Amino acid sequence: MLVLAGCAKGGEPAEQKIASGAAVKNVLEFFPLTVGGHGVRVQLAVTMDEMQHGLMGRRDLGPDDAMIFVYPAPTRMSFWMRNTPTPLDIGFFTADGKLGEVYQMYAFDETPVKSTGTDYTLALELNQGWFAKNGVKPGAQLDLGQLAAALRARGFKPERYGVIAP
Repeated sequence: MLVLAGCAKGGEPAEQKIASGAAVKNVLEFFPLTVGGHGVRVQLAVTMDEMQHGLMGRRDLGPDDAMIFVYPAPTRMSFWMRNTPTPLDIGFFTADGKLGEVYQMYAFDETPVKSTGTDYTLALELNQGWFAKNGVKPGAQLDLGQLAAALRARGFKPERYGVIAP
């Protein structure tokens, strides 16, 4: 998955250790996240390199596995499926964790899938059909507390990305 347009500059580099002294987790680590009352396991794409690579080449997504793209400022998002063999759903979320739009994306399709809104800071990719299967529709809430914890475990400051847990 490559972010085509509206990208903010890459995230801050992760520090080697987080405040607790634990080693920083990398992009391959999964973290729990609740979306519309349903649990998923997410990998975080925060730096520009991570965002540009996304789920390219991946054929191993479990039924509730996902990748979330975290931006430091609201933007109009655009994604494509270059070198991505797994059909996906993408949901665009505002900084307060509310789902605004959901689209299907098809394997290897390089046609850009663009958000209509310009106020999104999060994009969540899951296996195609996940949102419909789970009844997760626009207005659904993403758990910002879990996302903030995952960002900290990756060595990023959640507030830099507007992720402020209620």
